[in-house]
Amino acid sequence: MINKDITVKKEHGLHARPAAEFVKLASTFESEITLKYNDEEVDAKSIMSIMSLGVSTGETLNISIEGTDQDAALASITNFLTEV
Repeated sequence: MINKDITVKKEHGLHARPAAEFVKLASTFESEITLKYNDEEVDAKSIMSIMSLGVSTGETLNISIEGTDQDAALASITNFLTEV
């Protein structure tokens, strides 16, 4: 299991289109991926759950990944969340 804090640098955080793109990316991995933000933990493969978090640019969330492709998932998701 991998557990890491990531500061979101996407221009619009994880709202609407970026949230949909994030879920699409997370869904390409077999690993179980969860995000924790403000004491709320959600499935990273659920668009409604991601949007309910309301993560804005500059805010930090915690990502937990467990599974056979967890290293690749972490690298891709970190890159996605931190690209400007």
